[in-house]
Amino acid sequence: MASTPPHNFSWVDPDKVAGLALPRRTSEYQYLLDHGVKHLVCLCERKPPGCDSVPQLRLHHIDIVDFSPPSPAQIDRFLSIVEEANSKGEGVAVHCMHGHGRTGTMLACYLVKTRKISGTDAINEIRRLREGSIETSEQEKAVVLFSQRTK
Repeated sequence: MASTPPHNFSWVDPDKVAGLALPRRTSEYQYLLDHGVKHLVCLCERKPPGCDSVPQLRLHHIDIVDFSPPSPAQIDRFLSIVEEANSKGEGVAVHCMHGHGRTGTMLACYLVKTRKISGTDAINEIRRLREGSIETSEQEKAVVLFSQRTK
């Protein structure tokens, strides 16, 4: 089956964690699989269209309202999905609608945890890697609070 890259797809930690916008076509799900992604974390209120078209891709749904920050429990759940998948050599991709706010927030928390850097440094790095990431002051605050909580 042909595959096409999903909109705004990029690796933040190669072969481990990537971000993207809402996938819509089977060819985009196939692209994820073809590039080592076995787990797709959806941060939207509704699951992505056609997500069952590629059954080898496991969907995890963490419902976060658009422009809102994730709760500490939602951040922990995301990071445990990533940790478990990566321990098996499986990649994880995370998305919201455009791959900016909610996605960038979770990816920054991932950097805080894995690189042991400050929340501010993680936000800056995600914004460097994925332009437009982390859209609200509440999302920024969630990353900083996560950083303080993990010290």
